[in-house]
Amino acid sequence: MTSKQRFLTALDRRTPDRLPVTTHHVMEYFLKKHLAGASSLEFFETFGLDPIEWVEFRKPDAAKGDFHDPGHSTSGPREPRRVVSSGWRIEAVELARPEYRTVRYDFATPKKTLSTVLQSSDHTSWIAERLVKDKSDIDIIGEFVTAPLCDVDAVNRAADAFGERGMIRGSICGFDVYGQSGCWQDAACLYGIQELILATYDDPGWVHAFLKILFERKKTFVRSMAGARFDLVEHGGGDASSTVISPRIFDDFVAPYDADLTRLAHAAGQRVVYHTCGGMMPILERIADLGPDAMETFTPPGMGGDTNLREAKHRVGRRVCMIGGFDQFHFFEGCRPEDTRREVRRCFEEAGPGGGFILCPSDHFFDADLDLIRAYAEEARLCTYDHESNP
Repeated sequence: MTSKQRFLTALDRRTPDRLPVTTHHVMEYFLKKHLAGASSLEFFETFGLDPIEWVEFRKPDAAKGDFHDPGHSTSGPREPRRVVSSGWRIEAVELARPEYRTVRYDFATPKKTLSTVLQSSDHTSWIAERLVKDKSDIDIIGEFVTAPLCDVDAVNRAADAFGERGMIRGSICGFDVYGQSGCWQDAACLYGIQELILATYDDPGWVHAFLKILFERKKTFVRSMAGARFDLVEHGGGDASSTVISPRIFDDFVAPYDADLTRLAHAAGQRVVYHTCGGMMPILERIADLGPDAMETFTPPGMGGDTNLREAKHRVGRRVCMIGGFDQFHFFEGCRPEDTRREVRRCFEEAGPGGGFILCPSDHFFDADLDLIRAYAEEARLCTYDHESNP
């Protein structure tokens, strides 16, 4: 099989020729430090992993008078150009800070300017000041925020260029500057997860109003994805994990919105993976009930999650493809290659039976011993299926 065929077979919960083996986003820090600035595709090819190409192309809705932000240049398809309008303009102002690069983003509207502050290190970026500071700020967002459309032609050109080399992954659009795919996750980025949890008790009506605003924006984008040749579209986010929120909050504030977006994505012809980097076991069936084609990241206890792969396979493996499960913290650094190989085999034996499993680290990594990545890839390529039998 080609890598693309192998991925698609697993996503359809069938048995490919061997275990698909890959990783999540390949971090730029890792590529620069350990591989002299190689591309992500070169990384996959170097280690014999099944490649993933992340494609994020968006365009404005000209009928609404929207346009691409003239002040936003991007470095590639993983950072789509922002869509703005005469009533929703974004300006970046770099602030002098001694330790981290710090940028304030002003969202100018006819009624009020909202602002958020991001800081960045060589590893990653984080929010230092939330966009939504007053509850009335969501009314400004609801009135003026733009809703980008998927640039289907650009996505399909990228898919044609990538061919059979691997999987084309995209995502449901997050909020401008810093956001993620799920409605709850986006709200947590904009308001703060602790504040958002408290608001579900103190002012649940306001939380639902906030989520509905974010949902409507995402709905427009998801409907525009019809015809785009993604193999898999990411949804969700770690702030919906059971190590962050209760099952009740998940039921009341996550599921109604994210399930509807999943259904809309299916109507647009897209497969969906629900991303939950954190605890999953108390809400496994709840996540599967959202209707995704796949679930990730099945983070093990050694990485701060709670996944028992064998139990998860038993509970939801007939309903979804499982992606993840590998402990990159303990088996990509500071151990012997045979330890890494043993961990690969454990994952395969617990989640591989019957197919429908893609081996992947449980989210990102920034540092790794290259020999251990080789052992990871080599051992996974030895994990083969005998027709439709179990491994």
